[in-house]
Amino acid sequence: MKFDNAEDIIQLTPLWTGERFQNGRPKVPDDILRRMRRITLEEAWSPLWHRGYDYQFQGDFESTHPGKVIVGRAVTAVFVPVRPELHDTLLQYGNEQENRKGFFNQWVIDSLVEDDVVVVDLFDKIYKGTFVGGNLSTAIAARTKRGGAVIWGGVRDTQQIAKIENINIYHRGIDPTPIREVTMLGMNVPCRIGRAVCLPGDVVLATPAGVIFIPPHLAELAVVLAEKSQARDLFGFQRLDEGVYTTADIDGSWAMPVWNDFLNWIATSEKAAEYRSLTWDEELEEARALEGKGPSNDARA
Repeated sequence: MKFDNAEDIIQLTPLWTGERFQNGRPKVPDDILRRMRRITLEEAWSPLWHRGYDYQFQGDFESTHPGKVIVGRAVTAVFVPVRPELHDTLLQYGNEQENRKGFFNQWVIDSLVEDDVVVVDLFDKIYKGTFVGGNLSTAIAARTKRGGAVIWGGVRDTQQIAKIENINIYHRGIDPTPIREVTMLGMNVPCRIGRAVCLPGDVVLATPAGVIFIPPHLAELAVVLAEKSQARDLFGFQRLDEGVYTTADIDGSWAMPVWNDFLNWIATSEKAAEYRSLTWDEELEEARALEGKGPSNDARA
């Protein structure tokens, strides 16, 4: 039994071919995280849903900083109710064999780096299930800079945590009790949050609407498709407001004259500056193939 084991993490994430941390956790590029902060939960969700990832979203959270979105790479932890001999064995192993200090939750937080988000299955335990309070939240802020935590369990010291401006803690409830009667079975292992599944290195997008866990090998695709959706929406909103097109022109598959107008808008409009690196060859090929076939519904993702 090993915690945060590189061989296990690499085995669990075979579709990721990019850079990894020393412990094997996928390291989605910083630029993808930056771009992810600009997209909505639904925009990120759609590419996953259309590729068979049906269990990546979970709602029903409270948060310490309502309205604040966080994005980062997942560091996972899985807890179970305490069973004495199992608890003692795992705690002793971590302290003596892996030179870890303190309790299980401290092990997880001590491993964090910039842009990490802690993802914790505490089996929806709130009373004596408070994964963080003021001290550990301060440590999360110091280590992750702009990350935070998603906890399927409780928190404490929320008045103190609310004063930490650069993070957000998504959780299930508040209780003044310290964490007790729980044992960590695994660190950076598959983690269940409600009905969602998170793996170490997933990109966490936590919003007021809920939390989505994006597999690292799909993170760039999700961002690109979301940015394309945003660009088309901005163009469509503007042209509808100007009365240039009808809703049928914009909501359906675009005819080539609309596409030509859109590409000119991308090249010249200040609103489109951040989307100019996107390519549209596949969409244009599809539009040309549909010429003369009549209208159809649009499925962008």
